[in-house]
Parts: sequence; structure tokens; C-alpha cells
Amino acid sequence: MPALVWAAAALALWQSGAWLLQQRGVALASSKLPYPYLVAVALFRNAGSLLAEAAVTLLNACEGFLLGAAAGVALALFMSLSATMERIAAPYAVASQMVPILGLAPIVYAIFRDENTARVLIAGYISFFPVALHTLRGLQSVRQEDRDLLHVLACGRAASYRVLRLPAALPGMFTGLKAAAPLAVTGAILVELMGAQRGIGVLMLRHLYYGPTHAALFWCTVLLAAALGIAAYGITAALENTLLPWSRTSGRRQGRGLR
Repeated sequence: MPALVWAAAALALWQSGAWLLQQRGVALASSKLPYPYLVAVALFRNAGSLLAEAAVTLLNACEGFLLGAAAGVALALFMSLSATMERIAAPYAVASQMVPILGLAPIVYAIFRDENTARVLIAGYISFFPVALHTLRGLQSVRQEDRDLLHVLACGRAASYRVLRLPAALPGMFTGLKAAAPLAVTGAILVELMGAQRGIGVLMLRHLYYGPTHAALFWCTVLLAAALGIAAYGITAALENTLLPWSRTSGRRQGRGLR
């Protein structure tokens, strides 16, 4: 219900803004803010081509997301081995995020000259840090008494990770995955804005500069890009609920306790 209320409010503001522009003398044909029903009509008429381009974007975003997630988990495992490993790797992981993605995307695209490779790499680059950060927090969340117990039982490091630390890290890892999934879509679209041939970002840029008559199609691409990001988050959250049902139950109990 709250989502429906927010959606209705957004549509009402959109409708009001388009109406006010028309009342101020801005012709509908020259406005960059068309009425919502015009966007709905354009979306219905061009659904096939829009979905085909969105599929290209989503496929590369998924590949980059998986690549970034694997790199993030590997980095978190490396940093969790000891405080020295964390001190060695953490500054470089943080420094990598200081590079503006708007500056990195055209460099990667220019180096590889392949839009698919560039989309995957940028999506992976923008995804790995949230996964690494939250996975590391999960690995480090194990209580000291539990570690001592495994030490008393003569469990080695591999057994300690398998039995204790990796299960403890799963909720944090999925928190990072949920944050990274929409970012991967954003990274793929950003590469497409640099001059790719296929993808929802290509249509977005094309209809933005074709003129006001293409405003409805431009908004179709914006809404579809947002839907891709929401879908990426929803799929990851659904996977978490399926694989970690105890995490969902624990969150509900904590919520009831706070109330």
C-alpha cells in the first residue's frame, strides 16, 4: 500500500507539472515533460524494441554483477585472514572507489573498443566494493568465544571458515549483493551513454537529443532503466529469503522488539 500511494503521488505530480508547462505556453509538442498517458502509449507501442534493448543491458549487467560479487567475496576472504592482510588490501580497495566512474567508463570503453566487455567490467567494478565491505563485516562478526571454542576443539582455519565464519558472513554478503545489483545496472547503462550500439542507455541518449517529439520515448527508457534496477534488487532479495530464511525471521523479531 505505501508503494501504491507513492506511485500515485508521483503520477499526480507528473501530471500537474506537464499541465502547468502547457498553461505557461509551452506547447505539448515541444515539452520535455509529456503527460503520463503519452508515455504509457509510447511504451505499449514500442514494447518490443524497448525490451530487446533492455535485455542487452541486463545481460551484461548480470555478468558484471557476478564478476564483481566474486571479486568482492575473494577480497573479503583475503582481508579476513589477518589484521595485516586487511591493512594491506583495505587502502587500495577504498582508493579504487575514489576514481570517478564517469571518468573511468570512457577510458575502459576506449581501451577495449568492445561495448559488451566495457559494460561487464564497469558493472563488475562498481559492484565489488559493497560486496567486499559487507562480507568482511560478516566474517568479522563472529564472537571471540565461538572462535575459542573451535580452537579448543582443534579445528583448523579451513574448518573454522566452513563451520563458523562463512555462515556468519552470508547475511552481510547478501546485504552487499542487494546494494550492488542496482549499481551494476547503472554501470552498464553508463557505458552505453558513451557511444555503444545496443542497450537501453543508447535509446535513452538517442531519444533525448532527437527532439521534444521523442520525449515520451525518452521517459520510457528512464522508467525501464529504473525497473531494471528494482528488478535486480528484488531478485537478489528473493534469493536471500530463499537461501537464508533464518535471516528474514531474525529481522522480523528485531523489528517487533524495537516496536
